[in-house]
Amino acid sequence: MRCAATICSTGRHEAPSMSAAARIFASFNRVYILNLPERTDRRAEMAGELARIGTDFDDPRISLFPAIRPAEKAGFPDIGAHGCFLSHLAILRDAHDAGHSRILILEDDCDFSAGIENLLPPAFDQLDSDGIDIFYGGYGLPDGPGTTDHLASPLLRVDSATPVRTTHFVGFGKAAIEPLISYLEAMLTRPPGSPDGGPMHVDGAYNWFRASRPDLVTGLARPQLGHQRPSRSDIAPPGPLDRLPAPLRKLARAVRRWAKRRS
Repeated sequence: MRCAATICSTGRHEAPSMSAAARIFASFNRVYILNLPERTDRRAEMAGELARIGTDFDDPRISLFPAIRPAEKAGFPDIGAHGCFLSHLAILRDAHDAGHSRILILEDDCDFSAGIENLLPPAFDQLDSDGIDIFYGGYGLPDGPGTTDHLASPLLRVDSATPVRTTHFVGFGKAAIEPLISYLEAMLTRPPGSPDGGPMHVDGAYNWFRASRPDLVTGLARPQLGHQRPSRSDIAPPGPLDRLPAPLRKLARAVRRWAKRRS
């Protein structure tokens, strides 16, 4: 009997049959980690997250992908939103050109959930068996951050019209990658507010694409496999935390990360 989680149907405690990283690579050809080259702090924190799941940046199946910082908004809400959109599009193009059939994108402020080694295998087992085209390991939903019911199915299928927020832990299958590239490229040619979909935050763009393709299946991991780490945003203006002296800022972020891991 295969027991992917800590407790199997016999009631005995079992160790996961493989590391979390090995289970990821059994389902995804490539993991892209999006990072602005100047954000060495986030890159170091992401290295720690990779170590937690049993891998590192030297793994050839991981691409540390340089995020794009454009010079202007170009119709987007701000420069950060423009850069995030272009960065995701660049990853999708790279994946298509390399012939990857399924990719996972992690933004560099993604922290894996506590117990990831036990949460991940059942979610990925169902992802594979259900043929999920678009996958969210972390997300927000209109009525809240998303279910944390550990007794429910490990993957929630959502209707194409249901908006899903955030893109810090998102995956795509082959059926979604190529048409998504064309869809995002078309958005860049339209004016802001276009009824056909113009420049916008990339999570909104993914929702527009999903609504246009009800044939593609979207799945959300439950409980969530990753959360956004409290850190200075590359999209939003600096907040009160970012204006604190460096030692206090570091302490405040450590406390917030600890609280988030405990929640």
